[in-house]
Amino acid sequence: MHMKTGVEQSAYAILLLNMLPEKAVLPGEAISQQLGVSATYFQKLLRKLVSADLITSVPGIKGGFKLKKRIEDIRIYDVYLAIEGQQTLYSSSGILNDMLELCEEDRCCFLSELMQEAEEAWKSVLKRETVAYLAEEMKADRFTHKLETLQAWVQDKMVV
Repeated sequence: MHMKTGVEQSAYAILLLNMLPEKAVLPGEAISQQLGVSATYFQKLLRKLVSADLITSVPGIKGGFKLKKRIEDIRIYDVYLAIEGQQTLYSSSGILNDMLELCEEDRCCFLSELMQEAEEAWKSVLKRETVAYLAEEMKADRFTHKLETLQAWVQDKMVV
């Protein structure tokens, strides 16, 4: 399994938006610069997050993005779904059926069953944790100074 970096970038973008005061927004270009990604690529991710009702887009010269939901209500799995979609990670090509020359009613794939179980296990973890968990982890003592610097950056880049 290889998850695209867009999931990671989106989760951390949501953390940046969480640092905003209630009426403020953060321009998408500023977020993409902070995350070190292309602004045009990142706009696609932001549109997916808006479509998933996780964030809101505010148009205009003083526009940008802000949270639509509290981070306590945004599961990591919600971010994953917004970016990656509903597809399953594994799809059998029918090799076992061909090897055993199975007829239609006997078709099976033992590997598919195992892969489905594994997928359900990791989805369960992502469904259990929210973006608030990530925010709490960032508040660890060893990150205090860096977090203050990041919050100052958000204050500098936000639009009210």
